[in-house]
This record gives sequence, C-alpha cells and structure tokens, in this order.
Amino acid sequence: MSFDFDAAVTAPFRMQPGLRRLAPGTPQLTPLAPGGRHQREKLAVLSAFPDQALLVVPGFDASAALRALCAQAAAEHPSHFEWDGERARAPRFGVAVGAGGEVEQLATGSFGLGDELARCLRPLSALWRLPALLSLAFAEDFAIVDGSEGNIPWLAVTLPSNWAPEEKVGRHFAEVHAPVADNKLVVGAAAALTRMVTGPERWERFVWNVSSNPRLHAHPARVDPRRWELTAPEHAWWRTERQTFIPLPELRLAIFTIQVDVQPLVDAITPGDRAARLHDAIATMTPAVLAYRGLVPVRDALLAWLAARR
Repeated sequence: MSFDFDAAVTAPFRMQPGLRRLAPGTPQLTPLAPGGRHQREKLAVLSAFPDQALLVVPGFDASAALRALCAQAAAEHPSHFEWDGERARAPRFGVAVGAGGEVEQLATGSFGLGDELARCLRPLSALWRLPALLSLAFAEDFAIVDGSEGNIPWLAVTLPSNWAPEEKVGRHFAEVHAPVADNKLVVGAAAALTRMVTGPERWERFVWNVSSNPRLHAHPARVDPRRWELTAPEHAWWRTERQTFIPLPELRLAIFTIQVDVQPLVDAITPGDRAARLHDAIATMTPAVLAYRGLVPVRDALLAWLAARR
C-alpha cells in the first residue's frame, strides 16, 4: 500500500485538504490477490450489506464514469483487468461481467470454492455488478464527485473509516465535510476543491488515524462502541488512506478512489523518527480534532507510549 508517511504526518497538526499533484503515469489502482484480506472483507460487505455500500442518487447515470474507470484499470494493469468497452474480465479470478450485467464464471478461482466472486455478484442488481467487480479486483473503494452540482451522487464504498456511506450519498461536498473537526479551511475551499479535482489534473492526498479496530471495514454500525476500553496503545492499529482523483473534465466529474490499509501500530510506527513525528502530531491536535478522531480516551497513554519510542 502506498501511504506517504513523511508527507502525511506533520506537526503542528492541521486539518487541511493536503492535495498534491500526481506525476503522469502514477498508478491510482492497486490489484488485489485472490482471497487476500481486502478481497475477503469486501466480499463479506457486498454479500451482507450491499445497500450500505452501493449507493446512487435517483436519476444519476454513472455509466460513462464507470467506462472511464474500467479503461483506467485495464491501462494500468492489463494482466489483471481487461475491458473491451462493453465487457469487463478479471482473469486472475476467472470471472467477467457483460454489457448487460451478466456474470460469467470463466474458470475456477484460486481460493475457497473457486466461485466466490461470481456468487457475490449475481444477487446484486445488474447495474451494480460491474462496480462490484471493480471493487473486488482492486483495493480501492470508489465515489463520483459531480463538479456541476458540487455533490457526491454515487458511491461504491465497502471499507469506510467510521462514516456511513448511506448518509453521504447525494450531499454537497461542504455538507459531507461538515462533521469534520476544525473544518473551516476544507469547507471554505469546497467549491475550489471541486473545480480542481474535476479539472484536467490528477491529485492525491493521505489520511491517517490510530484506531482500536483491526478491521478494514469500519462502518460506525459495526465498530465496538467500547473501543479504547478494550485496547491499550501497544495493541492499537495504524489506519491509513491514500485518496486519489481520476478526472473526467469533459463530464465535469471525477472518480474518487480510497485505498484503506490497517497495520498493527507497533509494526507501522518504528522507534525513532516515526514515533517522534506521530507523537508531535497527536500532541498538537486540538480537543475538537481528538474528539472527532476518537482519541480523547487514549491520548495521554498514546503519547506516553510514543515518547518512550522516540
């Protein structure tokens, strides 16, 4: 996973957009291995809670954006994902989705019973089978940003970080970020940010948190409310996101990609510079940011643990 620690973890900590330009040709998608952790969790979510992961505003047509995403996937990773303009094929998983949403089992997969992806896709609405195949083939989740309306009319998000996709679909960019602590800069720049990410350039940003939850899937309805009562800092988790924007300026849209990773904190934050940088970032968070990130109960213990690893 491609999280840039040095760019993301800074002190004093500030809530800010943090966008940086992507160099031409930089990959924005991450192929998944058959039966890997991301794929297993995504399969579970799409099988059990598809209505909380696959969401669209009535009347919004995502087909052009999906075609562009498929073309991007095939261009970046031609041995992993194939797209002929109508039919998508994931050869490593032995499954394809046709122009009308037909699911084809082409070969036996290499984990489980060999047909896990096809069995997950078939119960879904035909309109959601192609987005679900993309979600199961790549680590990223996806959303569409509409530059004309300034909102997010479509989401395929299986691994949210303590937010509910069903509460965000269709809402304006500024509304989506309204609950964010110290959000004045982000909300104030909402219109400009929307124009930027739906323009011709490509952008990325990084997000991080220390979490008590080891799962990639962190929908608030399925996170233990006791959280830090059960987890000491040395047993906590380092949760990161790499977010990128695939611009479709001719449509005034952008595809927002979200790549989530979770590692044991003790492995991710090695003694020395990383521990010192994270300590200083958390030490400079405002009370509002600490509360928004769920770190109030563990702040002092976490800072003491990080100080001992400086």
